[in-house]
Amino acid sequence: MSYVVDFVTVSTVGLESSPVADALAGLRANEARYFKNKYDVDFTTQPADEVPDLVEYVARVLRERDVVIASPALEATEFEVDGVRWTYVFYESGLSVNVLYTLEPGGKRAVGFKLSDGMEVPEELAEKFKFARQRSKLAGTIRGSYFVVKGEY
Repeated sequence: MSYVVDFVTVSTVGLESSPVADALAGLRANEARYFKNKYDVDFTTQPADEVPDLVEYVARVLRERDVVIASPALEATEFEVDGVRWTYVFYESGLSVNVLYTLEPGGKRAVGFKLSDGMEVPEELAEKFKFARQRSKLAGTIRGSYFVVKGEY
């Protein structure tokens, strides 16, 4: 069952099993607000077990850097805006991973990591990436990092 993320009234729907559910819900709402304000797109997620192809797609792209996320996936979504395919997976640990993939050859392609407020950097990312901090009214302190995708997906 899909869930349209409400960034006005933040809810932990679908994220309840996370030890940082409130912070992860704020992070998800922060993403929803961005897409609504910039592209007028409703950010709609689905339980990860209903969209295993999206979770596997993100895992396949992460393997480019030998990254395997240990935490179970809770929710995922994918949509296309202005020739860019965005795929998101939200993990129980509080991690959000997104793949930005421009469909035109030679366009921007990257993977972004965002850590919910209060979570530790996952072991599988700690040695490979440095995380910058940003403040969000919805999500508190967000730590993020990214890498450029080199392969074709």
